Amino acid sequence: MSQDGGLLAPVRAGTRAEAITSDAAWLRAMLEAEAALARAQARLGLISSEAAAAIDRTARTLVLDPAELARRSRQSASPVVPLVADLRRAAPGTAEHVHRGATSQDILDSAAMLVATRAVRAIVGDLSAIMRDLAELAERHRDTVMAARTLGQQAVPTTFGLKAAQWLAGLMRARARLRDLRLPAQLGGAAGTLAAIEDRAPGLAPALVEVYAEELGLAAPLAPWHAERSPVTDLGAALVGTARALGKPATDIVLMAQTEVGEVAESSAGGSSAMPQKRNPALSVLIRSAALQVPAYTQVLGQVGEHERAAGAWQAEWLPLREALRLTGGAAETGAELVAGLRVFPGRMRANAGLTGGRLVAERLYAHLDKEALARVLGEDDAGVRQDLLDPGAYLGAARELVDRILATYREQ
Repeated sequence: MSQDGGLLAPVRAGTRAEAITSDAAWLRAMLEAEAALARAQARLGLISSEAAAAIDRTARTLVLDPAELARRSRQSASPVVPLVADLRRAAPGTAEHVHRGATSQDILDSAAMLVATRAVRAIVGDLSAIMRDLAELAERHRDTVMAARTLGQQAVPTTFGLKAAQWLAGLMRARARLRDLRLPAQLGGAAGTLAAIEDRAPGLAPALVEVYAEELGLAAPLAPWHAERSPVTDLGAALVGTARALGKPATDIVLMAQTEVGEVAESSAGGSSAMPQKRNPALSVLIRSAALQVPAYTQVLGQVGEHERAAGAWQAEWLPLREALRLTGGAAETGAELVAGLRVFPGRMRANAGLTGGRLVAERLYAHLDKEALARVLGEDDAGVRQDLLDPGAYLGAARELVDRILATYREQ
C-alpha cells in the first residue's frame, strides 16, 4: 500500500478519511484481526486465555514499517504473510496459536471491513452535518424565487428552497444506504471450508465465526465470502451513491457561482495562480472531482474470480477500495465546509428570473393567452398581458409543499 499523502488528491488531503485509511491504519487493522481471532478461540476453549492475552498484547504493541512490509509481501502477493511471520517472532511461546485456522484473505478482508466501517462512520457524521445545514437553507429559502434550468437554459420558476431540499433528499438516501451496510468479518480458512478448525474442534467452526465477528464489531457472515464479493460491491455501490449525492450540490454551486449568474458564493478564497481577480468555487470543484472518480474506482471492486480464491481480482480491490473510501470521505468533509459557509443572494436569483420577462412563465401563459398574445410575449412584448400572469412567484406549482415534505421526512429520521 502506498505512502502517498494526496498531493494529486487535495479533496482528501488531511481529512479524517485519509487518516482512517492510511497504511498505518490498515496495518493496525490487520493486527487487530489477528488479535481478535486469538481472543475468539480462547473464548471457545480452543487456545488458552494466557496465549490469547499474549497475542493480543503483542499485536497492540508491535511496530512495523508498512513500506518494508509491502516490499516483503511481493514474494507472497499478500502483506499478511510477512505480518504473521513478524507477529509470531514477536510473541514467543505463543507462535503456534497465531493465525491458527485462518488464511491471509481472512485477515486482510476483515481488516478492510474494519477500516471501511470506521471510514463510513466518519462519512455518515459529515453527511449529517451537511444535511442539517441544507435543511436550514431549504426552510429559510422556501419562498426564494429563482429560475429552474433544464439543459442549461432557464425553464420555469422554482425556489432555492426546493433546490436545497432536493440536495438534502439525495443525501438522505445516500446516508440511509451507508447506515444499512452490514460489513462482515471474514473467516474461512484455506479454501472457505473452515477445515482446520473443524478438524481440531468438530462442530465449533460456525460458533468461532460468530465470536470472531463479535470481537471485531463486524457482522457475522452466513458463510465465508472469499470468492463471493457482494459485501465489497455493496460497499462500493453505497460509496458511489454518496459521492454522486455530494457531487450534485457541488455541480449546481459551480454553475450558480459563475460571474454572470452570481446567485451563490463559497466561503473559500478560491485563488488563481494567474488571475488575481478570480474567486474560483474551489470546494465545489474538489467535491465534483471526487464524485467523478469514485465510480471509476469502484468498477474494479468485486470482479468475478476463479473458484474458491481469485488470482488477481481480489488483490486488485485493495487500492481502489481505499481510494473510493478516501475520496468519498474527503468529499463529505469538504461538503460540510462548503454548505456551512455558502452565501446565498436572493436578489440576484430574482433578477435572473426576470431576465427574459414573460418567457419564464410561458408554460403558464400558453394556457391563458391566445396564440397571438403568446407570440408577442415570446417576442419580449408583454404589453396588455395581466401582470399577475407574468409574476414568477405566482407560478411555483407545489414547490413549497415539496420542500415541506422533504423537511418533514428529514426530521422524522
